[in-house]
Amino acid sequence: MIDLGNFFKSAFTVDNVIFGFDEADLKVLLIKRGEEPYQGKWALPGHFVYSDEDLHSAANRVLEELTGLKNVYLEQVKTFGAVDRHPVGRVITVAYYSLIKIADYNLHASSFAKKAKWHSISKVMDLAFDHAEILDACFQLLKRRVRRRPVGFELLPPKFTLTELQHLYEAILETDLDKRNFRKKILSMNLLVDLNEVQEGVAHRPARLYKFDQQKYQKFLAEGYIFDLSESKKKVVKPRSAG
Repeated sequence: MIDLGNFFKSAFTVDNVIFGFDEADLKVLLIKRGEEPYQGKWALPGHFVYSDEDLHSAANRVLEELTGLKNVYLEQVKTFGAVDRHPVGRVITVAYYSLIKIADYNLHASSFAKKAKWHSISKVMDLAFDHAEILDACFQLLKRRVRRRPVGFELLPPKFTLTELQHLYEAILETDLDKRNFRKKILSMNLLVDLNEVQEGVAHRPARLYKFDQQKYQKFLAEGYIFDLSESKKKVVKPRSAG
């Protein structure tokens, strides 16, 4: 006969991967842990699920308690259940992710989070638990989605330049894109509205400003598309001189 008590000795946590875009830099929100295990380490905003709450409610609660962020749309991504992923015991975690405009939110670390800070994706180093694996899984999902669904509405300001949009795609895909090809493709989708405005107060030649056509944006979100960005900028290799 099966001892059901053995199946009620595991705990559940939720971990939030919150991506934000700051000019030309894609960032992720991390907290510095103020309690063991991994005290003093940077980690994703995550904690245990109460016995009387569902997973989605827990993800929202934990995010607000640790960072002050609330009313953030969270999407469930994947479950991580390695037996030894938590040093205290068997803990299964469910990862959520979101895309937000950094400028729209104010961080306020509390509970056991000593700090809450945005970190450049390219500079994230050693994280607590298996959070590097969780972050990578969500980042790879974002890379796949940027080729099939628009993402700029969640990350860019209401008015933006084509250069800013290209920098966003380059930051997510971690590659340089050919400027001419990128603009040709993005404009051919009729996803953007030319505002007939230019930047103000910039040292360089002001660029034209655009916004997303919200109706078409929502249609692309629902139906998807294939945005072939394979024509990235190729590095020119100069031939060696003879002799």
